[in-house]
Amino acid sequence: MAAKAAYVVGQKRFVQTMRKAGADMKELKDVNRQAANIALPAVRTLTPRGKSGKLAASIRVGATQKAGVIRAGRKSVPYAGVINYGWPKRGIKPRLFVNQGVAGTEGAWRRVYKQFIDKTMGKVKGA
Repeated sequence: MAAKAAYVVGQKRFVQTMRKAGADMKELKDVNRQAANIALPAVRTLTPRGKSGKLAASIRVGATQKAGVIRAGRKSVPYAGVINYGWPKRGIKPRLFVNQGVAGTEGAWRRVYKQFIDKTMGKVKGA
């Protein structure tokens, strides 16, 4: 099954705009990590708990200059994507625990981006 991810609409344009405005892209990586860390507890709470608890233990945060990422699964937990997104052919319904956790905390992590935008725009002459 192919890997899938949830993306914020306008994310690519946001990064381009911040780059043009002279934003410190290394700082944006930190902002992306902060935003992902805000959503992490909600995702962990919604993660289905099996007998082993491996899926819940595999939830972690990553960040790049382009995005904050919440990862589920690893080599020993290859079924994370199937649990989150489902597999209709096999009768497995999607749980969307990652998507719901991120969406449910949007108000909180949006503030982190707003602060970054305000700080960056304050450095732009004529803004």
